[in-house]
Amino acid sequence: MRGLAVQRRRTGTIAVVSALGMTAVLGGCGLGGDSGDVTLKLVAADYGDSEANSSQKYWDKLVAEYESDHPGVRVDVSVYSWNDVDRKVKEMVAGGDAPDMAQIGAYADYAHDDLLYSADELLSIPTQADFVSQLATAGEVDSTQYGMPFASSTRLLFYNKTLFSKAGLTPPTTWDELAEDAAALKAEGVKYPYALPLGPEEAQAETMQWLLSGGGGYTEDTGTYGIDSPANIDTLTWLKDDLVGKGLTGPVAPGKLNRADAFAAFANGQVGMLNGHPTLMKTAAAKGVKFGMVPMPGVDGPTKYSMGVADWMTAFKQNGHAEQIGDFLDFVYDEKNVLAFSREYDLLPVTMSASDAMSTAKQDQDLKPFLTELTGSELYPVGKVSWAEVSAAVKQRIGEAVTAGGSPAAILNDLQSKAQMAESTQ
Repeated sequence: MRGLAVQRRRTGTIAVVSALGMTAVLGGCGLGGDSGDVTLKLVAADYGDSEANSSQKYWDKLVAEYESDHPGVRVDVSVYSWNDVDRKVKEMVAGGDAPDMAQIGAYADYAHDDLLYSADELLSIPTQADFVSQLATAGEVDSTQYGMPFASSTRLLFYNKTLFSKAGLTPPTTWDELAEDAAALKAEGVKYPYALPLGPEEAQAETMQWLLSGGGGYTEDTGTYGIDSPANIDTLTWLKDDLVGKGLTGPVAPGKLNRADAFAAFANGQVGMLNGHPTLMKTAAAKGVKFGMVPMPGVDGPTKYSMGVADWMTAFKQNGHAEQIGDFLDFVYDEKNVLAFSREYDLLPVTMSASDAMSTAKQDQDLKPFLTELTGSELYPVGKVSWAEVSAAVKQRIGEAVTAGGSPAAILNDLQSKAQMAESTQ
């Protein structure tokens, strides 16, 4: 064990008091009678786009370094694609074989079922305090943090500089300017003047960015769902009438256009504008596309809030390895390790120390605009157990709201009813 007597609230045999007032007694280097060597099981998602940069390589290197200083602890890491990782963990939990840690896309359902350790039962105080505040808050259920942010991202409006220059345009700052630019790009023969991916892959993300830019969002200030708010109805109505209805979103209906296809079209020089995250920079640059990035336009100027996204580290109680899990996660969240991961996969760091380092480092200047947006970002309501069901409903239905015969108010009213029903059953 590392000498963390000052930093930790657990060393030797001490009591740990959680935010809920529950007390657990920890003994020595284990919990509940553990002794001898310990093997921690970690299931993680793959952020790589090829075998050469698979997340397995990141974890193998990190674990080798950790184990060299901790001979009594082994960390067994299994990496799965994002198509499989959440399902795999659910299967493990359902089969009574929960991993010690899972780095996945959601946590609230496990927290609701009392399967997870809270952050303050695991992490040293400096590690907890180093999380970016809105990410830490987003990881809470009933004011207790169970989801530890692992990777984050925000969105900016990407635009094709070559196409804009040819049409004599400047980047838009308002919705009206965006529509005017899209009309000019259409006149120049651009295939997708503004790519609007409301297909089932990630419609909830594009939708949220537009709702925020219109002064709305999925939830009200009180935290309750407000999907059918007047602001949200106005936003979807504008999209339907002023972009989609005028043929400014390209040949594929928004409800059929997935995010991956929109990104690929941008990298192929076929898109004038779209909302993108940091990984699009590398993809577009590799294809020789000259692009710029600006904050998402709003009704009267740049939107006040951008959309933030985070993936989560969770720790399951089943095997009782709180002490070892906490010690390993303190290492995972060390500044140099957070920076290494963020730089490898063009993601934003989840800790303040790594964010500060990245904001001043010359090698990270292309990510600085996204870091700036993160401080004013709003995340999905991931602390709600109902969010997974609501998100799935948005993916299925939201594209209908902007079709020629669609009704934004009717679709949003239906989604609100589904959200309230899902919330009431929790």
